[in-house]
Amino acid sequence: MTETTGKYADFEGLRERAVALRREGLSRRQVRDRLRVDNNDILNRLLQGEPAPEWTKRPNAKDDGREKARELRLRGMTYDQIQVELGCSKSSISLWVRDLPKPERTRTREQSSAIGRRGWEATLQRRDTERQAQKQKASDEVGAMSDRELFLLGVGLYWAEGSKSKPYRTQERVTFVNSDPGMIKVFLAWLRLVGVDDEHLRFHVLIHETADVAGAERFWAELTGAESAAFGKTSLKKHSPKTNRKNVGDNYRGCLAVRVLKGAELYRRIEGSWYGIVLGADTANRRNVRFDRD
Repeated sequence: MTETTGKYADFEGLRERAVALRREGLSRRQVRDRLRVDNNDILNRLLQGEPAPEWTKRPNAKDDGREKARELRLRGMTYDQIQVELGCSKSSISLWVRDLPKPERTRTREQSSAIGRRGWEATLQRRDTERQAQKQKASDEVGAMSDRELFLLGVGLYWAEGSKSKPYRTQERVTFVNSDPGMIKVFLAWLRLVGVDDEHLRFHVLIHETADVAGAERFWAELTGAESAAFGKTSLKKHSPKTNRKNVGDNYRGCLAVRVLKGAELYRRIEGSWYGIVLGADTANRRNVRFDRD
């Protein structure tokens, strides 16, 4: 299909530019940003048939692992020993070396169990390393945020976690409660973006009575940078001795409530902006569905 209207009317011309950029060695993200293509389906078609630059390709670690596993198997190692050595799963090792002769078993049951445990620990460590690498890559891809991006993010954040006026109780107040320090930091950055000064902010810690209350109060005070006068009395949640709390440990600091004084006007702005986001998302959804069908 060739677009005849809209942003991608000159599709062939846009494809020529995309191909040229790809052959210069740009990644998909760089091509997308350079041409301002915000639709992944369109981007795929623009780059169809063009191989990725070598610098964007990751080495196939499985090929190296397979060769190393076969080499270790030929030395007489068992699946457990290979797992300890390489940190890969036994299922992968089985696929790689099943055509090779099976070594003679010379260990006791206890020795085999100990090796198996070490192999599983190596696998868990490898998986954790992969998870952390994926998270770091995703974090790096976000990069710097524009004021518009922060504004839209803050509106969505508030509408998900903030207090809202109800048909049966009209209450136009801006109150945001969360236990995630990152959520609090983003919301405070958003408040400063929309012009709320520190004098109009009040904070309130909510926490279980059996937790480290003083430590939690210090933590939230340091994170917000607010004066002690901005904090109201801490609210303690009481429970019976039989209560089995899951949220325990050094990282549990309860929740922090952030309230904006005289926030009715801001609340209306949040609500109106949220409805605008919904309409914008609906328009984008219809556009993307149309492209998929064409």
